[in-house]
Amino acid sequence: MAHTSYTNCIGTFVFDDKKLVEEKLSGKKEILTNSAKMTAETPPFYVLEALAQPKYLALMREATILITKRKVAESLRPEYLVVQAVSNVDEIDKVANNLAKRLREWYELYNPEFSKSIEAHEKFAELIQQKTRKELLAELGMTEAESMGAEIPAEDMKPIMELAKQMSELYALRARHAEYIETTMTRLLPNVTAMCGSMIGAKLLAVAGSLEKLALFPASTIQLLGAEKALFRHIKTGAKPPKFGIIINHPIVARTKPADKGKAARMLADKISIAAKIDFFKGEFKGDALRKEVEEKFR
Repeated sequence: MAHTSYTNCIGTFVFDDKKLVEEKLSGKKEILTNSAKMTAETPPFYVLEALAQPKYLALMREATILITKRKVAESLRPEYLVVQAVSNVDEIDKVANNLAKRLREWYELYNPEFSKSIEAHEKFAELIQQKTRKELLAELGMTEAESMGAEIPAEDMKPIMELAKQMSELYALRARHAEYIETTMTRLLPNVTAMCGSMIGAKLLAVAGSLEKLALFPASTIQLLGAEKALFRHIKTGAKPPKFGIIINHPIVARTKPADKGKAARMLADKISIAAKIDFFKGEFKGDALRKEVEEKFR
């Protein structure tokens, strides 16, 4: 009589002459522990036949779902959190710009001159909460009698001021997210952050999808990240190809004269590619040196 045992993620099973004679089923904690020890070896046929019963198949299904959930949870990479944060900053910007247009149109019924005098939406929302129309017009050298704005009752001004307050809170939320991105990017991607700043680096990371993908991209791909629509339009219609994507907002590219922007973007993308590889493979910090090379070239 030959006794053998077989263990998988749902438990341990003892066989006597190829017949199942005893079992010890695993709890949820043991399922996760055992799954890490499983090999890819195919069990003997008699084991498969014994475990093909509906009871064991149901347990196997539950165990598989549990193991899959754990693997999904463990697959989370720290940079994914940055991707979500920078994507939310973009969404906040879109919402804030739309609300700012509405606030300005609404407030201009009351004080159009001040609205036209200030471009920054955040500062505009802040000042109209802090100062009266009389004070704001006085700063422009005007009196209320000279304004084209209408007199609006306090109860009708209340929702305008509530919108301004909500906008200020939205801008404060954006600032907190930007601070989080700066801190996290400096910790996770120090070389990329040194090369192109936390916000541009985070946007490149978001388009790439992960640090690994960003590190594996050639410099030519990094140069065009964010310009996918223009690239596809070029491929489809033969339109002029893009020379840069997100990195157009990098100070080095932005301040370079138009004729040299493409060259600056190529060199910058090359250094960002190197920086991403250093960050992914945990190499020594060289971000400042890489950025200095580009800055000296396009000073």
